[in-house]
Amino acid sequence: LAVQGGSGTPKHVDGLLEALVDADGQRPRLVHRIDKDTSGCLLIAKSRFAAAALAKSFRSRETRKIYWALVAGVPKLKQGRISSFLAREEKPDADMRIVTARHGGEGASHALTYYAVVEKAGKSCAWLSLKPVTGRTHQLRVHCASIGHPIVGDEKYFDRKDWDMPSGLKNRLHLL
Repeated sequence: LAVQGGSGTPKHVDGLLEALVDADGQRPRLVHRIDKDTSGCLLIAKSRFAAAALAKSFRSRETRKIYWALVAGVPKLKQGRISSFLAREEKPDADMRIVTARHGGEGASHALTYYAVVEKAGKSCAWLSLKPVTGRTHQLRVHCASIGHPIVGDEKYFDRKDWDMPSGLKNRLHLL
């Protein structure tokens, strides 16, 4: 379920919140977003005041987000920092991708993620803990792919050829 609507997305969490308007006319509000294919918790505030306070906490980085991802292969460094500039790349077929860009490049924004290997399954996969400092679109997906360890099931950024999905795993985005 998408967090917010857009072209061709009539059903989304933000739209469902209309059904929860209280007696004073206050409607719950989204505090942050996650990609449609990402699993996880979504923070929703009961009032405008609470939403503003919580959003400020995210902006000031007082509140941290921690994601888990199953990635192809095992990073050589057991923990590290991924810092790059990201920009949107529009495709003629309306498929939008985020790509690494140069500092000062058109539409480029800095993105920073810290990662740590939590566990590994031989040499084929690793479970990573990801801590984004910034919150760019597809940041974690692009960052994992940029270090040569794309997230398993990522249809957009998984670029490994001749890679077989481990037995028992569903072919979906393994990002929580």
